[in-house]
Amino acid sequence: MHQPYEAPGTPRDPGARVLVVDDDPTVAEVVSGYLDRAGYVVDRAGDGPAALARAAAHWPDLVVLDLMLPGMDGLEVCRRMRGQGPVPVIMLTARGDEDDRILGLEVGADDYVTKPFSPRELVLRVESVLRRTRPVATPGLLRAAGIEVDPSARRAAKNGTELALTIREFDLLAFLLRHPGRAFGREELMREVWGWDFGDLSTVTVHVRRLRGKVEDDPARPRLIQTVWGVGYRFEVPGDGS
Repeated sequence: MHQPYEAPGTPRDPGARVLVVDDDPTVAEVVSGYLDRAGYVVDRAGDGPAALARAAAHWPDLVVLDLMLPGMDGLEVCRRMRGQGPVPVIMLTARGDEDDRILGLEVGADDYVTKPFSPRELVLRVESVLRRTRPVATPGLLRAAGIEVDPSARRAAKNGTELALTIREFDLLAFLLRHPGRAFGREELMREVWGWDFGDLSTVTVHVRRLRGKVEDDPARPRLIQTVWGVGYRFEVPGDGS
């Protein structure tokens, strides 16, 4: 765990600021060390109030956030940070219980890692999430059913009103808009949107539910992001005859 870190040959943001929030000083030190050697500027906090203060002083590009914190848990810290501005969050949890992972995703965490974990894997997760925050040169806007997505600016709107989407919600919406009428399984969405060849498929389910809550007129009766039983999901353009 304390071996010198050899950074993988993947793109990263030089000098990107990562806030590590964990009340276990050993975990915080190891994680911070690996991130520092990977080229990130690292801030540390041992509890929720300290994390909020750190973020207010130097807004991070990404937060590695422990779920179980004294006083104010990671879910509340995530909610309060997201109330101040958009920021990617990778949640750490010592529990393997699916409910805890889903709770983290429900409050908007972009990824999660279950303790004990490999620091190298965490660095790769950080790189993956940050890579998806960068504007990309994608030609043209994506438009359908009152939804407009600008991949280059990473902005989305519904009927002219901007949507507050997390990184993964944005990527999921953009991917579905690029393939209207086509059904995708959860495994395929995880591979194409998250870039994972394996993982907890409930991650996809939770993000679809959250995205429906933001783009559907009635999320309980979705017209745009439809469930295809036995397959997965598809983006349906009303009135296209399909």
